Amino acid sequence: MKKTYYLFNPGRMSRKDNTLKFIPVDENGAEGSPKYIPVESVSDLFCFGALDANSALYNFLGKQQIAVHFFDYYEHYTGSFLPKEYLLAGKVQIEQTKQYISKSKRLIIAQKFVEGAAFNILKNLKYYQSRGKEVQAYIDIISGFAGSLPHAKAIDELMGIEGNIRQVYYETFDAILNDFAMNGRSKQPPKNEVNALVSFGNMMCYSLCLGQIYHTQLNPTISFLHEPGYRRYSLALDIAEIFKPILVDRVIFKVLNKKEIQAKDFDIQVNSVVLKDAARKTFVRAFEERLNETIKHRSLGRSVSYKHLVKLECYKLTKHILNMEEYKPFKAWW
Repeated sequence: MKKTYYLFNPGRMSRKDNTLKFIPVDENGAEGSPKYIPVESVSDLFCFGALDANSALYNFLGKQQIAVHFFDYYEHYTGSFLPKEYLLAGKVQIEQTKQYISKSKRLIIAQKFVEGAAFNILKNLKYYQSRGKEVQAYIDIISGFAGSLPHAKAIDELMGIEGNIRQVYYETFDAILNDFAMNGRSKQPPKNEVNALVSFGNMMCYSLCLGQIYHTQLNPTISFLHEPGYRRYSLALDIAEIFKPILVDRVIFKVLNKKEIQAKDFDIQVNSVVLKDAARKTFVRAFEERLNETIKHRSLGRSVSYKHLVKLECYKLTKHILNMEEYKPFKAWW
């Protein structure tokens, strides 16, 4: 079964027959022991250190349908290498474009994304409310905002509601977390430890959604909630809204409240906070464990992983675009 590989150290990667050869290089230029990765086991690569590679390697990765996602020192997502879209279909792209151009059809899909995100946010809060965290007042406020979603008449109005939900939701982090405070959302750069984790986790979720979209017939540049822009895969931002509460936020609460990541694991600078290498690895490990957890799918009648749920979301959206089945966003039922 293919899986994601994370490269935390800078180094050189090359092809050796049907194997990827990675040689880590330290800050002094000294080479470490090479590591070999069978290419048939790789779904994608996440690079957090500088990667030295040539076009021959990327040609090889492209033929194997392996995506590479890059992050800088500050945990910012900087871009991806995506192989040629091997599943893109003209009919789907035409219909996807039509759904975007139609204000009413676009609004319907965008509402579904925010509806799913709001539901999963409330699911998180109700989970912690049942465990003694004082968040009922926030649940009531967010429920009020969520109730106004069907009445939104434009994308800007919908984005405003979504922004209000997020603002209130982030205030609950101070009640849920034991030893850390968020003190409001800050990004580019994050001002404290919690914001650093949120920014890093959101980028991980975005990259995950982009990778799953790639394996469907959807075009990642044509979105509905977020405005399509130059040089960004905005459909991944749309789908990530639904999954961030259950894939990113729950992992953040876990690693901080269980002290798997502590204050010493952050590099606190003058105007920003970033994760140290050990903390980055700890979070990625917890994130991967979350992705590999399985649940019994009510419609399919079998167990599926959280990671596969993201791909299923893409399939559901494709069916809606092709007028085969109304799109219903993923909502946690457990």
